[in-house]
Amino acid sequence: MRSHLLNDTTAERYRRSVTEGVERVAATIATTKQPFTGVTVDELVPRVDGIDLDRPLHDTAAALDELEDVYLRDAVYFHHPRYLAHLNCPVVIPAVLGEAVLSAVNSSLDTWDQSAGGTLIERRLVDWTAERIGLGPAADGVFTSGGTQSNLQALLLAREEATAGARTDRTGGDGTRGDGTDGAGEDATALLARLRIFASEVSHFSVKKSAKLLGLPARSVVPVPVDHDKRMQTVALARALERCERDGLIPMAVVATAGTTDFGSIDPLPGIAELCARSGVWMHVDAAYGCGLLASRTNRDRLDGIEHADSVTVDFHKSFFQPVSSSALLVRDAATLRHATYHAEYLNPRRMVHERIPNQVDKSLQTTRRFDALKLWMTLRVMGADGIGQLFDEVCERAEEGWRLLAADPRFDVVVRPTLSTLVFRFVPPGVTDPAETDRANLYARRALFASGDAVVAGTKVGGRHYLKFTLLNPETTADDIAAVLDLIAGHAEQYLGESLDRAS
Repeated sequence: MRSHLLNDTTAERYRRSVTEGVERVAATIATTKQPFTGVTVDELVPRVDGIDLDRPLHDTAAALDELEDVYLRDAVYFHHPRYLAHLNCPVVIPAVLGEAVLSAVNSSLDTWDQSAGGTLIERRLVDWTAERIGLGPAADGVFTSGGTQSNLQALLLAREEATAGARTDRTGGDGTRGDGTDGAGEDATALLARLRIFASEVSHFSVKKSAKLLGLPARSVVPVPVDHDKRMQTVALARALERCERDGLIPMAVVATAGTTDFGSIDPLPGIAELCARSGVWMHVDAAYGCGLLASRTNRDRLDGIEHADSVTVDFHKSFFQPVSSSALLVRDAATLRHATYHAEYLNPRRMVHERIPNQVDKSLQTTRRFDALKLWMTLRVMGADGIGQLFDEVCERAEEGWRLLAADPRFDVVVRPTLSTLVFRFVPPGVTDPAETDRANLYARRALFASGDAVVAGTKVGGRHYLKFTLLNPETTADDIAAVLDLIAGHAEQYLGESLDRAS
């Protein structure tokens, strides 16, 4: 079995095996005619469950044949121009090359003695991203598994800063009360119960999830109303902050979103920054989706105000066309990352700090961590930032074309004009006055489209009603593709309504 270990004696076997796999995937991608086959759960489960994992095939080609049957043939392919559903992008080849390299070398980015050059590459990319954001010379950050982890860590830092400030206020600044007791003597549960996080009512669910994981009650997340364009209302935020302080509560953080999941909307960052500065509140910008604008030469101004943030989430695997996962958390003040720092004698003892040994685990919620930064590094070294920005600009332009199509089509109601590359709309059948029936027609159309495999679209709710969603992240998607998918949706919805009418009669 040692022949399967990758080392100096098996390098040629490694080359042959990986080449076989790459050729199989390349052939599949080259011949994929639609984003999905329409396979059902009931069809696929027996195939997977029928494989005896205790009886190996002992042959790479045979394993790839089997993989074709249980995965490759029926995978959902994001590279197809009619995959229009979630925030999944087609990936650029230099990043895939980086993925192959990092998997084979298998560096772990927790400590210098496991990664060396990998540590320095990640740190350089963190600096590069912070410079693009404009966070200033004291900025720092770390790569993460995705936006949810980045948001969790940002809110952890915000919680620690807010509670430290609250204890200082109550103890006169030296950490002790007038009676000499520890400043932390205020019941920790009571202190946490006073914390409040402000986020728009269409912010990512990870804000509420993070609050729960951080020990905060459900009421700690205060939803701020949005305007017609699904952007946080700064007037409403100002009132909420005033009410918070008036009630003796502690404003822990404001989460501004630069690219909401459902609408791609960008909150008014300059106005929010001004309110945060006035109230002394941590400003976090969730730019998991909108971070692609950091590389844009024409639309970068849509992120104006992000430079005032205390922390920023970026997901390169959304709008930088990177394979999952490739994400990061950036902070304005490197010192705040100390709240995630723990030292273990076997891994990163305190003496290493004084010896100036760079251990990334000092900044991360994770210990063992992949060298995901290499994918972005290879992309920048081959394509350059302008190349990435051009691709993202193209999908934003395509969304604008799609909006014009929808706005001019009486069959559809479109919610907002896109800021990024998301379109939310629904089929509105003529003569149907029951909103619930319209809901059912749209739900049916989405399911029928997925079952056909001709296209994949997403869905959401707006005002309690069911809507459909295009998330455009593929520059290969054309206006003709959008028009064709709209016709398919209308056809399926009309089929449902016709069958419903037949049943009713």
